[in-house]
Amino acid sequence: MAVEKLFTPIRIGNVILPNRIIMAPLTRCRTEEPGNIPTDLNVAYYVQRASAGLIISEALHIAKSAQGYAGSAGLFTDAQEAGWRKIVSAVHEKGGHLSAQIWHVGRVSHSYFQQGQQPVGPSAMAVPEAKCSIIQPDGTQAYVPCTPCRGLTIDEIQAVVGQYRASAQRALNAGFDFVEEHAANGYLLQQFQADSANRRTDRYGGSLENRARIVLEVMDAMLEVVPPQKLGVRISPYFNINGIKESQPEEMALYLAAAFRERKVAYLSVAEPSWVGGIALTDRFKEKIRQAYDGVIIYAGEYTAEKAEAAITSGLADAIGFGRPFIANPDLVARMRQGGPYNTVNTSTIYKGGAKGYTDYPTL
Repeated sequence: MAVEKLFTPIRIGNVILPNRIIMAPLTRCRTEEPGNIPTDLNVAYYVQRASAGLIISEALHIAKSAQGYAGSAGLFTDAQEAGWRKIVSAVHEKGGHLSAQIWHVGRVSHSYFQQGQQPVGPSAMAVPEAKCSIIQPDGTQAYVPCTPCRGLTIDEIQAVVGQYRASAQRALNAGFDFVEEHAANGYLLQQFQADSANRRTDRYGGSLENRARIVLEVMDAMLEVVPPQKLGVRISPYFNINGIKESQPEEMALYLAAAFRERKVAYLSVAEPSWVGGIALTDRFKEKIRQAYDGVIIYAGEYTAEKAEAAITSGLADAIGFGRPFIANPDLVARMRQGGPYNTVNTSTIYKGGAKGYTDYPTL
């Protein structure tokens, strides 16, 4: 198949991107503890990948209590904001564009990040399926079971909503082209969506509409500071890791997609579950998403250039996100344009390793 549409420009909001090859959000755990402030190493990593049509940043936690992985980046302090401003400026100088994905891990956390207290989630429970990473007393990084969480109070939920708003404002201050609400991948906002994690009986639990409430409250709070043409959102229907299981994944996705359309947000990013062993999303499901939401739709999950071209040609997708291919191939756009060759990902250095497996992958 000739790969042509993948390299055509696309408008998202008021920004024209040079191609439809999106760098998907990739947690890399390369900021230093404590502080989680971007360094020159992080600047180099993002600049290397500036040829992507759009880079969606690694997820940026909105508070220290929102963290679950040692070394993951934050966007809630002045120093973090300044660090990200440096990255955004450097990427812009190379002609690239950036979206800040902001998150709260919820119950996928440990007392290590909570000043010795419990992490929070929709409802109190242990999550034996989930692991988080901490720095041990000897300075090494280790994956450990998450600390059993407690349920958020109504007042605490409102405080979290406020933290999303504040972090979104910092993203704009730093110069990001877009801000993305992370409502996917088994973290706090999807924990509320999922029956397996949400056993509440108040206005945030029970019915589908109640379980979706926090996602829309966060979005509305972000819209108080972010223009809709600069706001994106990620969902992951049928996702099945971190103890997540939804009884109505399709209904939830379509309900949210219609709500995003009403709010006129710029793009909807859908993380497909097949890359973590879930089911493959059907074309019929994607057709329903297209009918429910009329903005730019980005899919991500095990795509090749050829599969991406077919998805865009079909009209089901407007752009495609690539994750691990961008880890190993900083010049992925150029490699796709000529049909390869492609570097292979070193899986042992995805989440640790300093410059090794981060900025040392060769270009063409």
